[in-house]
Amino acid sequence: MAPSLDGTQTGQDEEELLEKAKSAHAELHRAVAARVVGQERVVDLMLVALLARGHALLVGVPGLAKTLLVATLSEALDLSFGRVQFTPDLLPADITGTDVLHEEETPDGKVRQRVRFMPGPIFHNLILADEINRTPPKTQAALLQAMQERRVTVGTETHSLPDPFQVFATRNPIEQEGTYPLPEAQLDRFLLEIHVGYPSENEEQQIARKTTSADFGKEPIPHVLNKDDLKALQNLVPRMPITDEAVSMAVTLARKTRPTSSASAAVNDYVRFGAGPRGSQALVLAGKARAALRGHAAADVEDIKALLVPTLRHRLVMSYRAESDGVSEEDLLSQL
Repeated sequence: MAPSLDGTQTGQDEEELLEKAKSAHAELHRAVAARVVGQERVVDLMLVALLARGHALLVGVPGLAKTLLVATLSEALDLSFGRVQFTPDLLPADITGTDVLHEEETPDGKVRQRVRFMPGPIFHNLILADEINRTPPKTQAALLQAMQERRVTVGTETHSLPDPFQVFATRNPIEQEGTYPLPEAQLDRFLLEIHVGYPSENEEQQIARKTTSADFGKEPIPHVLNKDDLKALQNLVPRMPITDEAVSMAVTLARKTRPTSSASAAVNDYVRFGAGPRGSQALVLAGKARAALRGHAAADVEDIKALLVPTLRHRLVMSYRAESDGVSEEDLLSQL
């Protein structure tokens, strides 16, 4: 029996859930690999975000299968999938939905008008917010409420979003014309920033061969977990034990990113604002999710180390000197 968070023994149900999480981890990798070549590290981080009920920002140049990754994962988990293509003329109602006036006949034969809410594309379990930085701040704010509160307000009514509800947003790092910078408050709502890199030469050959065949996209994706299974694993993550050393490391690393008199010279030179308390919270929660996916009884320092960069890099506000000296968030975090 594995120790629980309060030092007691975990029940058989939690042991079974850990075993299910471990087997689902491997099966989901195989399911995604049926359509997407490579990107194992990206899939790993996406699964961490899913189990931790967190949102993720996928950063990469066009053509790296970011959209296909999210769509395939939703199919393997049997989740409803919604895609929003962000454009400069997109309005908040285009995402959240709107109230419409319609007529209905009453039992006595009269016709009366009623206001009915028409849900927008955000009312799905897994949302792909494509090129999120192409829409104005007002529309970004509508998405921010949904991400933080998991509900939307239209007119005077507040509507709850489906459970689970998670946003996987994409951002093109090379094309900045006609884009709007994401506010730090919204970036902080993303549990992870996942960088999607170029495939290797061998993987690119497989991609070129596979995606140009007549059968590509026709192969069925097996349902590895259903919605209830996923929610059970998501509910397990907060109950996961974590060592005192891992919590201490998460807090220490987040605090070391803040410019203070006791901070390192590199932090004081290159960072304007460091990660807030939400950064250490995100490290702990993501570490628990990573441990669960590996079937471990508790999260430890290795989980924190593995998730340091994707959890904290988007929470740092770098200085102009960092840009001029070519120092990135990854460079700074690697020194910690």
